[in-house]
Amino acid sequence: MAFRRLDELAKSDLLGKEVLVRVDFNVPLLNGEISDDTRLRAALPTIEFLRDNGAKAILLSHFGRPKGQIEPTMSLAKIAPALGVLLGQTVKFAADCKGHIAQNAISQMQNGDVLLLENTRFYAGEEKNDIGLSKEIAALGDLYVNDAFSAAHRAHASTEGITKYLPSFAGFSMARELDHLDKALGSPTHPILAIVGGAKVSSKIDLLENLVSKVDFLAIGGGMANTFLASLGFNVGKSLCEPELLAKAKAIGAEAQKRGCRILLPDDVVVAKEFRADPPVRTCLSNEVAADEMILDAGPKTVAALANIMGNCKTIIWNGPLGAFEMTPFDLATVEAAKKAGELCKQGRLIAVAGGGDTVSALNHAGVADEFSFISTAGGAFLEWMEGKELPGIKALNKV
Repeated sequence: MAFRRLDELAKSDLLGKEVLVRVDFNVPLLNGEISDDTRLRAALPTIEFLRDNGAKAILLSHFGRPKGQIEPTMSLAKIAPALGVLLGQTVKFAADCKGHIAQNAISQMQNGDVLLLENTRFYAGEEKNDIGLSKEIAALGDLYVNDAFSAAHRAHASTEGITKYLPSFAGFSMARELDHLDKALGSPTHPILAIVGGAKVSSKIDLLENLVSKVDFLAIGGGMANTFLASLGFNVGKSLCEPELLAKAKAIGAEAQKRGCRILLPDDVVVAKEFRADPPVRTCLSNEVAADEMILDAGPKTVAALANIMGNCKTIIWNGPLGAFEMTPFDLATVEAAKKAGELCKQGRLIAVAGGGDTVSALNHAGVADEFSFISTAGGAFLEWMEGKELPGIKALNKV
């Protein structure tokens, strides 16, 4: 992919330079403490590279949804000490992301220092991609690095506007994400299997329509599969279903056939009369669901068929679980399929890229997250990339 990368710069390009780095430190908190520091850790390679090359790393991030107002509970001040522990050095904090407060803090930095600026969303101009705010932030640095793929689908002042005023590059986390996504969908090795699950077809129409033109197999699971089964005339009982989208499901199926993409729906399903953990269940063929039953997972025949297809593929893209994986025993299909994909990855037989909140949770639940080629923690950006949409934060880094 033709985007500018941070490691294209030599030490002489970085020594003494003030480098603005867009990170995503919108981390979860529990009782005021960071409960998951994954996003902090993701930024470490870029920060350490800048530090080792004598640059001054000035970090920009949003936190929460303050809606353009100063909201003390959404200050990034609490993040600086935690980042400092990971880096093994003090991370200073400036109580603004522009103007004299930020400028004064930067003027006191030495080469190799790290400074975290205040929440960019304290200004309404951030989400409006305001030219004035973009210029004010850009005035703080010599170079700009975007290392926040998870925010790249938004044209904000700190992700897109700023690139108009500074030489701009992708950080290591951003580049790694883009490289893996390119392997999965941009220039993949065929045959490709896409697994798409989740509750509703309505939330993933664009995704499905894009995938049928790109992949060889499209496995549909979760509540989405019920709508597709119903569009084929199957009785899905009390299952989650979107009757208003039956025609759309048929149209997607027709387009897939035209494109040579085989859609895979459950051959057998696990059903129950109650939506709760560990109710009485039975497994039946997809056309044997009773009127008072609901489909809550794919059955063993479906998983076996999916595993067989995985074995013949070179690339897998995964977004969404195959059933109501949060509740036992309806996690079984997702866990078994994920284990098979992880096994094939470990054997070097395929590239498996996954992303989306539920997907990450499901793969962690299955204990195979470390076995996949790459797992994206970016929800909206990952989904829009899979939908074939242009991401403003990425386009801004493209080489001319």
